[in-house]
Amino acid sequence: LNLANLVIVSIPVDAMLSELPKILEEVNDDCVVIDVGSTKAALCKSLENHPKRRNFLACHPIAGTEFSGPAAAIDGLYQDKTNIICEVEKTAFKLQEKALNLFQQMGMRIRYMNPEAHDKHIAYVSHLSHISSFMLGKTVIEKEKNERDIFDMAGSGFESTVRLAKSSPAMWTPIFEQNKENVVETLVEYIQNLEAFKQLLLKDDYTGIYNEMNNTNKIKEILKGIPLNK
Repeated sequence: LNLANLVIVSIPVDAMLSELPKILEEVNDDCVVIDVGSTKAALCKSLENHPKRRNFLACHPIAGTEFSGPAAAIDGLYQDKTNIICEVEKTAFKLQEKALNLFQQMGMRIRYMNPEAHDKHIAYVSHLSHISSFMLGKTVIEKEKNERDIFDMAGSGFESTVRLAKSSPAMWTPIFEQNKENVVETLVEYIQNLEAFKQLLLKDDYTGIYNEMNNTNKIKEILKGIPLNK
C-alpha cells in the first residue's frame, strides 16, 4: 500500500468504517484513497479527524447492478453515469485532480453534495427501491407456493420490478443500518401512498386511481435525463 498512488475501496459499508482508517495509515502522501459506498454520513464522520483525511475522497458512483463481486464487472459501466462526491474540500487539491482525471477518462458526470444530503436523497431513489423489490418478491413467494406458476406467469414487468431482490443481503443490510433514519422516513411515506391507493380501490374511485397514475407518469420525462447545464 505504501507504494500505491491510487486505492479504490469497494467493500460493504460496515467494513469501510473499520478498514478505511487502516488503509489511510499505510498510504503515502501522494496516494488518493477513494471509497464507492452507498452511504456517506457515517463514513465521513468517522474519518473527520484522521491524520490523513486529506488523502481520502468520498464517492458514490451511481452505476451499480443487482450483482456484486469481481465476476459482476461490466466494461464501460461508468460511461455517462453520475458520480457523487462528498466533502471534496477536505481532500488535497492535487489528489482531487488525480481522481477527477480518472473519472473523466471513465466518462462520468460529477455532482458535489454534502454527506447528509446524499444519504437523504439516495434513500428515496435507491434504498427504497431495493426494499420495495425485496418485499414484492417476498409477497409473491409466500402467496404463490408453486414456483412453476411464478416462472410461467411472471412477465417482464414483474421481472424488472423484482430485479433488485437479487442483490446481496451482505451488502445491503449494513446500508440500511447506516441510513436507518432516512430509510424509515421514506418507508413511512411509501406506505402512506400504498394505503391511499388501496383506499381508492375500496371506494371504487377509479378517477382518483387514474389521476394518481397519470400524475406519476411524469417520472418517464424525468428519467429521460436532465440537461447538464441545469
